[in-house]
Amino acid sequence: MNDARTPSTPRTPRTPGAARAGVVYLVGAGPGDPGLLTVRASELLASAEVVLHDELVHPALLDAVGSDAEVRHVGKRGHDRVAKDAKQAEIDAELVALARAGRSVVRLKGGDPFLFGRGSEEAEALARAGLPFEIVPGVCSPLGAAAYAGISLTHRDLASSVTMVSALSRAGAAYDWSELASVRGTICVLMGMHAIDTVVAGLLGPGRCAPDAPVAVIQWGTRAAQRVVTGTLAEIAGLVRAAGLGSPGLIVVGRVVSLRETLRWFDARPLFGKRVLVTRPKRQAGSTSRLVRLRGGEAVELPTIVIGPSPDPARMAAAAEAVGKYDLVAFTSDNGVDRFFAELGRLGGDARAFRDARVAAIGTGTAAALAARGVRADIVPGAFVGEALAQAILEDPVLAAKREAWRAQEAERVQGGERAQEAERAAPVRVLIPRALLAREVLPERLREAGCEVDVVPVYETFPAPVEQREALLRALEAREIDVVLLTSSSTATSLCDLLGARAVALLAPVLVASIGPVTTASAEKRGLTVGVTATVSTVAGLIEAVERHLAAALPD
Repeated sequence: MNDARTPSTPRTPRTPGAARAGVVYLVGAGPGDPGLLTVRASELLASAEVVLHDELVHPALLDAVGSDAEVRHVGKRGHDRVAKDAKQAEIDAELVALARAGRSVVRLKGGDPFLFGRGSEEAEALARAGLPFEIVPGVCSPLGAAAYAGISLTHRDLASSVTMVSALSRAGAAYDWSELASVRGTICVLMGMHAIDTVVAGLLGPGRCAPDAPVAVIQWGTRAAQRVVTGTLAEIAGLVRAAGLGSPGLIVVGRVVSLRETLRWFDARPLFGKRVLVTRPKRQAGSTSRLVRLRGGEAVELPTIVIGPSPDPARMAAAAEAVGKYDLVAFTSDNGVDRFFAELGRLGGDARAFRDARVAAIGTGTAAALAARGVRADIVPGAFVGEALAQAILEDPVLAAKREAWRAQEAERVQGGERAQEAERAAPVRVLIPRALLAREVLPERLREAGCEVDVVPVYETFPAPVEQREALLRALEAREIDVVLLTSSSTATSLCDLLGARAVALLAPVLVASIGPVTTASAEKRGLTVGVTATVSTVAGLIEAVERHLAAALPD
């Protein structure tokens, strides 16, 4: 199944590590958490022309794929061995055809391509065809899932070996459990969830495991959906059924399972398993989602606003051309930074165009966006709101000196009886504010009151999310699939309420609504929402940390 991305003409690698034409890369995607992808895998995903991925690959990994790459889902699930074998033959043939056509190809496989996957079969098909390939190992699911469940597969006092087995053979026959009769270390069973009773019977019988052997079953290991059930080997099948666990799952047998209560860390986090609605525009949602995942949450990306181009491109171009003539350029969002620098780049300019202009950023996130483009913010207020930014600008000693010099010159002219139109005047402090078309006016108003000459230039415009986004949001809230909503600006709060209409208050009542700061909270409360968390540090990281503290306080002692 193809996605919206389309094939491109073959590209010449721009960097030494980029995917090469005519080569197939069998890449391990890791056990689930996108953060466990290897550096080598990341650079290949970013440079390959074609990516064929399995079903269990985390969707966020595909964000790393180049924008002009062709992406196909070639996953195989179910218990029909004949159908799965036929599908695998198709994949083998497709890899050969793509390589022969001179395409650079990433075959992205869950876990490690050579551990109970069919990576070796695919490599053999390429070798028979005389085509080059590269193997990129991945964190395998037994290692990743066990670690995220707080289970060390080996331990000097408990286990000095690990045995990994597949519950099924190539032909679908059960594993010969008698091979484990002499094993005294940890046993990991993969692909055994659909027949866990058979697995248990094999371990107790031919495998000669003790009925009271500790067992852990880990479903969706390393993801926010991870679930873990522990018990003895004799009782584990019943416990798994009672808990409703299914595939994909890992069965871990051995004394090391007893370490879980001491070593568990991932699913002990306050945000673990919480489904967090990320309302930011698509371009910004990825970084926010990553912060959520790093804390064990599951990010649900449904942007409530769309960022559009400047409604006045000629004025934006003129501002970019003249940026070095301003005394101060004040950025109130990283969207403003992105759009302004895109225009500056279109005109052939870069950070040098600012010359001696002072630069202000409303917060550390905006300052970081500037730093990424080679500009250090001279002014960043302690509180990330327009009022604080205006005050910080007015207190800046360099700009204050310019304003005082201008006032002194004006006073001297008045005392000397000079008419302004006949005298050479010193310009007041000139300020450029590249921002959204609609925004709070507190910053320009206060600067004008202080005698500054302010140009507010709209470099982007926000629009409500499309209707299909509204339907997806309604379904998620109606099904109680959202635990936390992150409001990262007044515009996202307002747009969220507009999308939900008259049902906004009722649908969001069971949800923890978290705001990035007091201004956003005021906007949400004005629409009738109950805000449970307001960040004291108005950054996305500060917002997520505030949510964590709130959830931690609600946990039982």
